[in-house]
Amino acid sequence: MQTIIGVVVALAALVATAVIVRALTISGLKKDADSEIGNAKKKAREIIDDAVKQRDEKIREAKLEIKEESIKSKNELEKESRERRQELKAQERRLESKEEAVDRKLDALETREKQCQNREANLQRRETAVKELTAKRVQELERISGLTSDQAKEQLLQSVEEDVKLDMAKMIKEQETLAKEEADKNARECLVTAIQRCAADHVAESTISVVQLPSDEMKGRIIGREGRNIRALESLSGVELIIDDTPDAVVLSAFDPVRREIARIALEKLIVDGRIHPARIEEMLAKAKKEVDASIKEAGEEAVLEVGVHGIHPELIKLLGRMKYRFSFGQNALKHSIEVAQLSGILAGEIGLDVRQAKRAGLLHDIGKSIDHEVEGSHISIGADLCRKYKESPLIINAVEAHHGDVEPESLIACIVQASDAISAARPGARREALETYTNRLKELEEIADHYTGVEKSFAVQAGREIRVMVVPEQVSDADMVIMARNISKEIEDSLDYPGQIKVNVIRESRVTDYAK
Repeated sequence: MQTIIGVVVALAALVATAVIVRALTISGLKKDADSEIGNAKKKAREIIDDAVKQRDEKIREAKLEIKEESIKSKNELEKESRERRQELKAQERRLESKEEAVDRKLDALETREKQCQNREANLQRRETAVKELTAKRVQELERISGLTSDQAKEQLLQSVEEDVKLDMAKMIKEQETLAKEEADKNARECLVTAIQRCAADHVAESTISVVQLPSDEMKGRIIGREGRNIRALESLSGVELIIDDTPDAVVLSAFDPVRREIARIALEKLIVDGRIHPARIEEMLAKAKKEVDASIKEAGEEAVLEVGVHGIHPELIKLLGRMKYRFSFGQNALKHSIEVAQLSGILAGEIGLDVRQAKRAGLLHDIGKSIDHEVEGSHISIGADLCRKYKESPLIINAVEAHHGDVEPESLIACIVQASDAISAARPGARREALETYTNRLKELEEIADHYTGVEKSFAVQAGREIRVMVVPEQVSDADMVIMARNISKEIEDSLDYPGQIKVNVIRESRVTDYAK
């Protein structure tokens, strides 16, 4: 506001100065100049008066606005303070009620504590009286029997222990005999019939692809100038080429079996064609991918047709076809799934269950293995998620989840899939086992048996299918042998993973040697 007034005053001064200068320069018009100067001064005063009035009005308006804002802020503060006071009063009331409740609980607890103290005191008095009576009774018994309490207790425990051991051994033998007779009667016929009727062909296939070359000169053409061909092939296919001193051969190595198969087909086509360069490599890989995709789809459809299961989602059929290139311990995953499906259908038919559902569950039980190298998680959880995604029934999903015992089976079909999976994996020739795994299992079997008291030595035989435990006759009785064999079997079941079953033989032999002289 002051700046506006200053500008107005300056303008007025400039106007007055201009008028005065003009009056001085025009000597002939002095009277007119005086009148003009008077008018100019008058106008200047009027401008100044107007500016002062405007300033005063602005100041009054600003004061009114400030006053209104202060009143408004004061009202808001008062309203907020009233609300806060009401809230604080409500909190105080709640706290008071809580304090009263806590006081009541404390009073009740104090009452209970006093009652407990009184009961404890009564119990202590009764316990003291019982101890005194017991001591008197023991003293009297010791006087009558002529034995101390420790001696009598030891004799009693020895006699009871011998009786209990003998009874336990007899009971275990009887129960095992009954269980074996009952189980063998029903299971032998089903399992043998299922295994005989499922005559699946299995060929040991390599998990590393080897491409034969017409000559060692072809290795240089595959590598290319400064390695451009091999780099292009590895980067486009995602497969590592191992070119070593092996004559007339190149090894393809990749974690993904489908990529490895695509690279193998493409490389064989390139070798036949003879033109090996990055553009040709890309073209051959695209053709090989189409061939493998078609082969995957065809393999899945053939598996579904062979098993006789219908209505499976096309995506699940493709995933089944991918298992053609998946191996587990040297066993082809697709052929294993087909075998499990056939076994499951046969077992279901033997005991009167739905054969089609059993075959469907057996065929899909390892479906997660088709993408377990691409998705995080176990093949069981992946397979269950795939079955949920493609609208399989809860019975099939439970069979997939339970076939390795991760969840409890909810149907007899899930139990049948478990048994069929174990039969397919444990039959002779189904899987190849690494030497290290084999020797470790033998060592663990012998260690389990050796730590039992009275064991002289133990031998794991029959490729780990049987363990023979030699015991010291003086330390282990016939009844102890039965219990020891049972305990060793239970510990093996709890601590080791193995296919099939392991036979435990406990041998107690007494020998007397003498010489005729």
